[in-house]
This record gives sequence, C-alpha cells and structure tokens, in this order.
Amino acid sequence: MRRLRLEISGAVQGVGFRPFVYRLARRFDLAGWVSNTSKGVVVEVDGDTEVLAQFAEALQKEKPQVSIVQDIRSEYLDTAGFATFEIRKSTVGKIEAFVLPDLATCGECTLEILDPDNRRYRYPFTNCTNCGPRYSIINSIPYDRPSTTMSGFRMCSECRKEYEDPLDRRFHAQPNACPECGPHLELWNLDGTMLAERDDALRKASAEILEGKILAIKGLGGFHLITLAGSDEAVRTLRSRKGRRMKPFALMFPSILQVSEFCVVSSEERKVLQAPRSPIVLLKKRDKPNSSISISELVSPSNPEYGVMLPYTPLHILLMMEIGEPVIATSGNLSDEPICTDEMEALERLKGIADLLLVHNRPIARHVDNSIVRIFKEREMVLRRARGYAPLPVSMEEESASVFATGGHQKNTLALSIGRNVFISQHIGDLDTPQALRAFSEVWNSIGALYNAHPDIIAYDMHPDYISSVKARESEIRGIPVQHHIAHVYSCMLDRGVKSPLLGVSWDGTGYGSDGTVWGGEFFHITDGTAKRIAHLRRFRLPGGDKAVKEPRRSALGLLSELYDDPVKLLPPGTFSREESDVMKRMISSKLNSPLTSSVGRLFDAVASILDLHQTIEFEGQAAMALEHAIGNKMTEKSYPLEVLSPPGEPMVIDWAPLIKGVIMDASEGMDTGIISAKFHNTLVEGIAAVAETIGERKVVLSGGCFQNVYLLRRVLDVLENLCYEPFIHRSIPPNDGGIAPGQVMAALMMNSE
Repeated sequence: MRRLRLEISGAVQGVGFRPFVYRLARRFDLAGWVSNTSKGVVVEVDGDTEVLAQFAEALQKEKPQVSIVQDIRSEYLDTAGFATFEIRKSTVGKIEAFVLPDLATCGECTLEILDPDNRRYRYPFTNCTNCGPRYSIINSIPYDRPSTTMSGFRMCSECRKEYEDPLDRRFHAQPNACPECGPHLELWNLDGTMLAERDDALRKASAEILEGKILAIKGLGGFHLITLAGSDEAVRTLRSRKGRRMKPFALMFPSILQVSEFCVVSSEERKVLQAPRSPIVLLKKRDKPNSSISISELVSPSNPEYGVMLPYTPLHILLMMEIGEPVIATSGNLSDEPICTDEMEALERLKGIADLLLVHNRPIARHVDNSIVRIFKEREMVLRRARGYAPLPVSMEEESASVFATGGHQKNTLALSIGRNVFISQHIGDLDTPQALRAFSEVWNSIGALYNAHPDIIAYDMHPDYISSVKARESEIRGIPVQHHIAHVYSCMLDRGVKSPLLGVSWDGTGYGSDGTVWGGEFFHITDGTAKRIAHLRRFRLPGGDKAVKEPRRSALGLLSELYDDPVKLLPPGTFSREESDVMKRMISSKLNSPLTSSVGRLFDAVASILDLHQTIEFEGQAAMALEHAIGNKMTEKSYPLEVLSPPGEPMVIDWAPLIKGVIMDASEGMDTGIISAKFHNTLVEGIAAVAETIGERKVVLSGGCFQNVYLLRRVLDVLENLCYEPFIHRSIPPNDGGIAPGQVMAALMMNSE
C-alpha cells in the first residue's frame, strides 16, 4: 500500500477535471483528495501500487476532451490513511496554471436549450464544464466563481445542487446559471430604452435582422454587428456606416449543411468549424451555390473565399435558428478599433452603425475577438489568435527568465513567458486609435495581473516610434529591443520547436531595419542564438513613406525609377496626374521622405500596380491578395530571370530588375494577368531556393505576412522539399505581426543568454 501524489499542469481548470478525477477514484475504490492549485491540479490517493498504476494510466487516457495536460509529476509516498475521496478547496501560490479560452457550446447543452421540457429551454447563457465562457469572464486565478464576472449572480437552489454534485457535469462550472438566477437579454433602441427582454428580446431581434436591420449584439468577448448576408442593401449600409468599403466580412451560418451549400468544405475544415474553439475558417466559394438562398456579392467582393463560422454560444444558436440563413457577423467597432465590450460604451461607439442593440447583464472582463484560421496541407494555420485559442501558451523546452513582450504596431498581441510557457494574449489590433491604445493598456495590465507576473525583461520592437515600443521603454524593467523580422523568425521557431542552425526567411510589408531602412525581404542565418542578415531584396525608394502602404502606385513608381528615366510611362494611363508624378519624381531624386525598402510586400504592391489590379487600397494586403487571386487556375511552371548578387563583405542581394522587365514585357504583349502573376510568384520561390542553396542549412523557417499567400507557400514548400530541405511554417502562432510578441520573447531570451 502506498500513496500516489500527482501534480498535473496545463489547461486543467474549468474543464471538469476534478469531478473526472473524483469519479475515477471511486471507480478504482481509492481514498484521497483532489484540488485546484495555482499550478494546476494536485491529486493524492492511497491504494495498492498496481491499482494506483491503473488509476494513473486511466487518468491520462480518459481525461476531459477540452483539457490540455502539459505535464504530470508523480511520486509515491507513505500512506496517509485517507477514509474517503474528496474534492478540496483551491489553494493559492505562485501562479502557473493555464487559463482556458472561451469554448463553443457543447452537444449536451445544445440539446438542453432545444428541449421544451428542459428548465434551460431557449436559455442563451447555458453552459457546463465542457463549454462556455472562460477567459472573457475570469479576473484572477484559481478559476473559481468569485474570481469571475459571474460573482454577482447568486445561484438558485437547483443550480447550486448541480454545482456541488461531483457526479454532475456542471460541478464547479463557474458560469453555471439558469433563467431563474442568471444573466438575461434585453433589446435596446439607440437611446438605451429597453424594447423587450429575455426570450422576447431574442425573437424580436431575429425579426429585425430578417427585416434588413443591423443589430449590435453583445456576445462572449464583446459586441459584433449582424445583418442579413443576402441583402445588398443591408450589406451596403453596413459598409457605409462601418467605414469598410471593400474588406471581406465574416459570415455565420445556421448549420454545417448550409455552409457546404455555399463553400467547398474538406473533412479537416469541417472538423475545425465544429470544434470547441470554433474559429472563423477561410473556405473556398462554390462556383455555383447549391441553395435557394443567396449571399450578396458585396460580402466578399473580388475574393474567391468566405470567412465562415458556426454559432458558438447558445445565444447564436437560438438566433440563427430563428433567422435560418447566413448573416454577416463582424466586429462591433469602426474600422481599426477594438470591439466594444460594455453596453453603455456600445451606445456611444456604435450609435452611427447599429439600428438596435441586443445586450445582456453578464460583464465581460476582457475583449476577445473571433479567431481566424485556414486549413493548409490538412492542418490548421492560425491567422488571428483570439477566441478559442488565447491565452493558451506555446511551450519551450526549458524554463527560462520571465520576459514580457509588447509586440508590433499592427495586429498587436502581447506575450509573457513564465517557466517554460509563453502565454500569448488575444488579438488587440492596430495601435492607431485612442480606443486601441486603451485596449493595449488593459491587456498589458490584465495579463500581468492574471499571472501575478514580475518579468525580468521587457522585449519590444526596434522601431523608435511604435507606441508598443515607447510604452516598453517607459517601463522600469530592463528592456531589450528586437528587430522586427528577427522576431518573425524566432516566432516560427517557437511555434514549431525548431532549433538552430537554420535559414530564416522573413517576408512582410514593413519593419524597421537595424540600418534605418524599411526591411521586409530578409534572410537570416540563425546559429547558436545569433541572427545574421545574409541576404535581402534589392532596395528601392518609397515616395511618401508610409503613404505607399495605402497606394501601391507609389511603390511601383519608386521601383521603376531604379530602372527607367521616365517610369510613369510604364504605369497604366491615369495612375498619376502630371502634377502628382512631378512631385513624386522630385521626392525620389532628392531622397526627401522617400525611405529605402527591401520589402517583398511592397514589391507585390508594385507589380499589382503595374498590372493595374490596384493603384490604391482599402485594407492591408488588398493589392497582394488581388495578385495572388489573379492566378486562379492558370498554372505555369515558367518564371522570370532573377539575379542573386554577392557584394564583397555585404549580404547577398536578390535583384528583381530582370523580373520586373519580364513582367512589363509580358503585360505589353497582352499576356494573361494570371499567368504573369504565377510567373512572378514562381520567381520569388526560386530566389528563396537560390539563397538556401548558397547557405546550405537544411532547415528553412518561413515567417512574415507574405507567407499567408497560399500559392506562394505551397510552391516554396514543394520546391524546398524537392531539393531535400526541411521547411517549417507557422501553425498555432500567426505568421503575420500577430506573432511578433512571442518571437520577441524568444529573441530576448537568446540575447539575454549571450
């Protein structure tokens, strides 16, 4: 007879882990106890050593589906003489436990809200230990009801009975509630007057949406705007009010069956859509939808994909049942602002967008937007990490100093390392507005307070003017600046658990380089914690600096000015007025407000302008996306010439000059734009292969926003693998700037260890 002590770390709180252990101990007739701690869950049981071994094996095999066990430390001790098995109160200490993300409604809760004989029939806040809010309602660890925004709701006797019964699936389900004791809905007009409440509010809200109205709905992690996807008028109105002229809107469908009528859905895409994390999944549109219902062309114009999600809360399930057709479900904000989380704030900020507000009285502790993923080569690639994913960590091999990282300026996230875990915050967004800066500060304070963190180092982007960097430099913590593109490479290394030596390829739109120029087409040789820039794209000037991001024509003019005396003649007619072109030329020749760039993202923009796909853009990456989408089914193995120059004592230079001359010649001869685009992409891949062949490292890490391009990514993987290289791409951390913060953590740790 011995006593077995198990210390279980990971996402094991708020998922029914303790009642699972309780039931398991009873099954094996073992006495002892289980408790939540600040590190995870601790179990002690007395019994025969053979039975204890069977118990430990069953614990790992049968653990709750939504739990994540990172580590189990076990030891055998002398028996303690336990008489029964009990669930003890939580204990507090150094916080290392995981906070679980918000989880989509489980099948059992869905059946209950659809059952007229169930006491939770049509109750929009139904949940259990397998589903419901977590991260959006928690204020502190351990995850107990007094530490959540449900603390103000006193459970009725029936809910209390469920909550205290270890054999019930609602045992210690912290948001547990019912129509008698829990949150409720209200429908408001724009001056805050209540028009209806509870189920009547939900039914009236559904009817208003069917009439073409735009509703602001308070969901799990904030407000989102909902309107009919099939109404041109409703979509056009939403675009006008929200200030979002062209960027695709996300869609919510009532069922997976209806999704398949409009989209091509693989088995893996279907699985992710229906998973507890329930993200937005990018799906290919069907050429001919198999449905009598329509979706407006204005939802996702000039784009072969829809961003699709299924209802992930009881509120959405009930709402979509009433509506019966796809709706736009987009963030409750103006463009570039964080989503609203409070109904009074929503009355102010969404007054000019929504017609009505459907609200509830459960407070939201922190804003959490929808996550976005695509399935690439049968596996997830996270493009925006938020609901369902944040704040789960990515693990390092060894424990390290604690580092707090403030991320970049666009698609901002924060990251915090504790022990061997790097916790990544939810998506915050671009730090361009007062609301975004407030959200940045709130998440900064929240993630630190949640884990009671006292970091040793603060890591930040090298750009001197990024607000995320300015705030970091104001901190009293020792700071380490990290170059933007090096952070990208380390982010992918963390994501995939890759060690140096390797070749890192970091391609994106903009990043401050250590030489003061704008980088974005970089190659690094990573060895023993050092990152040496060994190659980059040939540089060209960006007339107007940051204005070029919104105007691909400026990138084109700057690039063509490197090759031709009169570059304007090579652009489509009307690209610039005579006055504009004269000003631009003077800026370039005088080097006034015309920084040098090696950005692949700006190269994409330049080619999109030359081919007259876009001269100006409405949202980030629009021109590059159009260039990719132009390929369609027009495949070719051909490419343009490309030179790799090797200046003495300098990084290699990928010279795009012969590529651009080839593009211009093909365009002048009337070649199909899709074929030109495919040849352009193929040439860039050959550039990566050429550098890889020169460096000789077998491991190649690909990071940066350009590698969200599916054609580019698939092509480069095929070419590198055929050459016997081992390429690595992002999976759980976004390849775009949403992955900068965890990369900063890793880079800072490497620099700190030197």
